[in-house]
This record gives sequence, structure tokens and C-alpha cells, in this order.
Amino acid sequence: MNKAQLSLLGQQRWKLWEPLLWLLALGSPFVLGGHALIVNEIAIVALFAISLDLVLGYAGIVSLGHAAFFGMGAYAAALFAKHVMPDPLVGLAFAIGVSTALGALCSLTIMRGTDLTRLMVTMGVAMILMELANKLDITGGADGLQGVVMGPLLGTFEFDLYGRTSALYSLTVLIVFFFLARRLVHSPFGGTLKALRDNRLRAMAIGIPVSSRLAAIYTIAAGVAGAAGALLAQTSSFASVDVFEFHRSADLMLLLVIGGTGWLYGGVAGAVIFKLMQDWISSITPQYWTFWIGLFLVVLMLVGRERLIRPWTWWGGQSK
Repeated sequence: MNKAQLSLLGQQRWKLWEPLLWLLALGSPFVLGGHALIVNEIAIVALFAISLDLVLGYAGIVSLGHAAFFGMGAYAAALFAKHVMPDPLVGLAFAIGVSTALGALCSLTIMRGTDLTRLMVTMGVAMILMELANKLDITGGADGLQGVVMGPLLGTFEFDLYGRTSALYSLTVLIVFFFLARRLVHSPFGGTLKALRDNRLRAMAIGIPVSSRLAAIYTIAAGVAGAAGALLAQTSSFASVDVFEFHRSADLMLLLVIGGTGWLYGGVAGAVIFKLMQDWISSITPQYWTFWIGLFLVVLMLVGRERLIRPWTWWGGQSK
């Protein structure tokens, strides 16, 4: 093996703390008890953030319309449960397939134009889908898709009001997709993505098929986002036009600003910090919680993520 192959193998190996971290996550619905619902929300948002990090952090594709795939997954899972069968796993697979197909179609748009063009096109797709969901009878219009009843998970575990089954279900799906995404970004395919992110012209010069790589990762990320949307619809038994709104894509950007891009744990960390801050601050000041989160983001940008985590570096100290 050459040095590049050995480096990829080293990156693919799990660190000792990683399985411990995920075991703690799986145990959190039991330990936290009445807070299982917030654990479920964090798991869904973290999976959504990972999907955007695949295209933004690893491929350099800027998107403000990632909610299109999230919303498509939510409606696909809800409609499947209502009109076909209520099995959550089959509905999840169906939602992933629909979102992946939409991603493959939309990938044709991100291979042309500049970053600004991509921002507008991706946001436009989400707006079109939101308007369709608002007008079509099958989606329930502005009232949302109601009367969605989910069957028990694996035919045994019912979705209860306490959210414990929902949290375990969402966490398990998050772990599976995190593992797959980790293998993907640390593979030769992931290496080519980083190359075209850093310098697209140089990547083309050395023979990397830039267009097909961008289309592939965008399609994969759409499927992951659709899985997150499906989890939201299945665990809440409801889907509304809110899943397509711009604030979902904007919040996703904030999560990656907090946690960092080009590092899959950045999306997870950003989801944990953002949702806990949102839950805590809104319980103290429901009207002005966005002000305090905005202030935190301003401080984060001024001070820097590393220096905020390690305050002893503020005066020129070195981390050890």
C-alpha cells in the first residue's frame, strides 16, 4: 500500500471515543427520561446537517434550498403511511428513494453557473415545492397532511407520547447514515470531492470528472436530507408546508457555522448546541430567544470557534 491508501485506512478507523459517544447517545432517551422528545429533534436536525455538510463542507456546493429534499422526504413518508402502508421502515426507504430522485434531477442545475446562481436555483426549487404543497389537495394544503397514523416500529414498538421510541429510532437512523457518510468521505471518492472543493480547475486538469462527482454527492445528500424529513413526519405523524420554508435551510447553515464544515461531527455538534440553546433560552424569554442566539453567533465569529472552546489562547497562549 502507498502512503495515500494507508492514510485513508487510518481515517476510516474509529477512534476509541467514537463508539462510546454513540452508545451514550443511544442511552440518552432512557437517562434523560422526560427529555426524549428534544433528543429526537436533535437527532433529526443532526442528520439534516450532515446531509448539507456533504455538499458544502466536502464538495464546496453552497445551497440555501436544502429544505426542498427535507420537505420532500417528510411528505413522501407521510403520504406513504396514509395511503399505502404505515410501516415506518418501508416508508423511510420510500422517502429516501423519492428524495434521491429529486436530488438527481436538481443536480443538473448545480453544475452550471456560479455560487450565487446555485444559491438562487436551490432556494427557488424549495419555494416551488412549498407552493405545490400549499395548493395541492393530496398534501392537505395550508392545513398540512393530517390523519397520518404510523404503525409500530418492527411490528413491536409503538410510538408513544413520551418520545422514547421516536428518539431511539431517529438516533439509530442517524448512526447508520453517519457511518455510511464517514466511509464515503474517507474513501477515494471523498478524496476527489475535497480536491475539487479546494481547486476545481486543478481537479479537472488531473482528470477528475467534476460534473459527475458533483451530481453524485448532491444526489446522495438529497437522500440523506429526505431521511431526516421522513423521520420528522413519522415521529410527529404530521407534515406541513413549514418543512419547505427558508428558515430550515438558514438554520442548517447556522448549525454548520457553530459546529464547523468539512467534519461530520460538526453537524452533530452544531445540532446539539443550537437545539439545546433554543430550548433553554426560549423557556426563559420566549419572545427574544433569537436575539441571544444571534448574539452568540456574532461572538463566535468575532472570537473564533477554537478560541471560544479554548479561552486560554485569547492572550496568545498555546494549546497543549
